[in-house]
Amino acid sequence: MTRSETGAGTADGITLRELQAIPVVRLKGVGDKKQAALREVGVETVLDLLTTYPRRWVDRTNEARVSDLVPGKEALVLVTVRTVTKRTMRNRRTMVEAQVGDGSGRLHVVFFNQPWRERQLREGVQIMLFGKADDYRGGLQMTNPIVDLIGDRTGRIVPIYPQSEKAQLTTWEIAGWVENALERCAARGFADPVPLGIRRELGLVDRSTAMRQIHLPETMGEKERARRRLAFDELLRVQTVLVMRKRAFEREQRGIRHDMSGELVRRFHSALSYELTRAQSRAIAEIEADLAGPHPMHRLLQGDVGAGKTVVAVSALLCAVQGGHQGALMAPTEVLAEQHASGIRALLGGLRVPAPDNLFGERQLSVALLTNRITGQERRDVIAGFADGTIDIAIGTHALIQEGIEFHSLGAVVVDEQHRFGVEQRAALRMKGAGPEDQRVVPDVLVMTATPIPRTAAMTVYGDLDVSVLDELPPGRTPISTHWANGPLMELAAWGDVREAVGAGRQAYVVCPLIEESEKLEVASAQEMYERLVNQDLKGLRIGLLHGRLPSADKEAAMNAFRLRHLDVLVATTVIEVGVDVANATVMVIVDADRFGIAQLHQLRGRVGRGEHASKCWLITAEVEGPSPRVEALVATTDGFELAEIDLDLRGEGTLMNTAQKGRSDLKLASLRRDRELVGLARQAAFDIVDPDPMLSENPLLLDEVRLLLSAEDEEFLFKS
Repeated sequence: MTRSETGAGTADGITLRELQAIPVVRLKGVGDKKQAALREVGVETVLDLLTTYPRRWVDRTNEARVSDLVPGKEALVLVTVRTVTKRTMRNRRTMVEAQVGDGSGRLHVVFFNQPWRERQLREGVQIMLFGKADDYRGGLQMTNPIVDLIGDRTGRIVPIYPQSEKAQLTTWEIAGWVENALERCAARGFADPVPLGIRRELGLVDRSTAMRQIHLPETMGEKERARRRLAFDELLRVQTVLVMRKRAFEREQRGIRHDMSGELVRRFHSALSYELTRAQSRAIAEIEADLAGPHPMHRLLQGDVGAGKTVVAVSALLCAVQGGHQGALMAPTEVLAEQHASGIRALLGGLRVPAPDNLFGERQLSVALLTNRITGQERRDVIAGFADGTIDIAIGTHALIQEGIEFHSLGAVVVDEQHRFGVEQRAALRMKGAGPEDQRVVPDVLVMTATPIPRTAAMTVYGDLDVSVLDELPPGRTPISTHWANGPLMELAAWGDVREAVGAGRQAYVVCPLIEESEKLEVASAQEMYERLVNQDLKGLRIGLLHGRLPSADKEAAMNAFRLRHLDVLVATTVIEVGVDVANATVMVIVDADRFGIAQLHQLRGRVGRGEHASKCWLITAEVEGPSPRVEALVATTDGFELAEIDLDLRGEGTLMNTAQKGRSDLKLASLRRDRELVGLARQAAFDIVDPDPMLSENPLLLDEVRLLLSAEDEEFLFKS
């Protein structure tokens, strides 16, 4: 694509900033009273109004008639109000009744406890009703249906805007003001920041067409094309910021060009007792390409539970060591840091580092752990080893980045479970790089997460990182079969499985419900479950208890007793969610499973199936009638990425966007669920625009929109230069 095709959009039309400067009171029919009402729903300017998109569109060529209604079935009908009455019943509740019809028949509508409907449903007004019709006194009745006021709107496709009874705004008033605004913009049209070449390549309509057709479509096809274009604009603004941030980070920070010719990583791989998976080999190749380059690596390693992230992370740390630097691994908790230390020492046992200046030509690799539990002389020795370079790989909690900890030459850092670490901590870690302050090189950073994130979300939440994905399990991981115990009778089968596993020499976890409002209640429920199992369901077995309020030493004692097989069953709260690794544990029972989210259930389930024995997970819920989509999804698949997509569909992206949220404009039309393909296209377009023009000097229009619709802290980050 040529520079002109990717560079600037068309700037001669009206800009979003100009629209933002025009108050709605300039529109026909907006007086002081309506201006105040609009302000109450967040509309103060013409830009606010034009980006208040219809919440749905009614295709009048396709609606049901009253004579088509079938009792018991939901339907949408367009009717005219004939009469309305309100009365107060004996218990002081109100009932509003309306007779409506459409020429093909009449319908009785009743609203309980909605007295304002009497004012809303005036005689002669056209309304859309959505609800279920039931037989009533020889005719049909709808009770508490959804009502959309259409007024006297004509046209085949009628836009329905968010209405506010409180602010007394109707859909046809909003539609009238929108039409007035569009008419007054028509002569100049809308400035378009998306370059013509990108619009052609992606089949996007221009912005003037999109703005008109989202509000006044002639057909549903027109509405869809307009929605696709405007959703793309929202995603492009977010991705432009992320790509600019990523490229600025690469430009401004000096990295280490690691020497990839050494022996160490090859020795490590050939000493493994198994072959790397294709996904592991691909991720290691991506990381090595980053490490060999001049910019500091900034990469996210996403791997499902048990996909072999540790081997990939250790390969990255060894790349640093073989070039004469040090590696560090940071974990969110002491338990996890200690577990990483014992796992990595076992992986690297006997591995020797080629050392030409050593008499023997090689030396023993040195790995050290630093947490707040390590004190006294041992702590002083470890800190001295970091500073003089005699320790190759440091493993610890955020204690690694505290004041007073210095590294001889920190080359690569792995941060485990990124969502537990703040951006400030990552920045503090970078400041541990070698060299005087003005020439300091920045260590390469690899962020690991075992929480699979849908691709579209990863591109948005972690859009300033490169992403490597481990999407296959190493050989030897046994599949986990998952079962739903719906109610107390089925629960007995779960306890039976625990006894059977213990009888065969295996162990089990019992995880107690997550109680968001109080850790105290969560601990109490774990204590209660422990006593119940000891005295009833699992009487006679050796049972331990682990929860977040135990002192560190007691937590460690409980975990060690379980690891050493001195306990058959460990009753725990979600403190075991991340990283606890006992290969002999083959049964997991999760109590009140419906209190957990899909990602957390999947994480917890991943604590079993870590050895050669077949493993089971039981999800216990109070008896429910009908489906339980989250529980059923876990029973159906163990693929974390598939579950992440299901989770996004079930929860919506609200929870996800609170971390990704860029600016006050929000994503009004774009959806990470519906627009999976569009997110990828917007990201690629952002690279096509930013790479030849890093400061957007050729596309001031896009730059201005990004600045207009971004939050202050993003703006400060991007434009401080």
